[in-house]
Amino acid sequence: MKCMKCGSEVYKSTTTQAIKPGFGVLVVRNIPCYKCVECDEIFYTGDVAQKIEDITEKVKQLVQEVTVVDFEKAA
Repeated sequence: MKCMKCGSEVYKSTTTQAIKPGFGVLVVRNIPCYKCVECDEIFYTGDVAQKIEDITEKVKQLVQEVTVVDFEKAA
């Protein structure tokens, strides 16, 4: 697989993303992704992107200032 930004090789990894869903900050850890070896760009598969959206919607119902979620446990 090649990086869509620079064309270099990518490798499977995990990442942490901070999301601002309108009520504070949601931190999602251990998100499966592909990272570029050259420019460090991060890419998600469609399934992973959908699960991140699902997690965000679930957390919105809790309405807290700061929430940290482990992707593997929440997905």
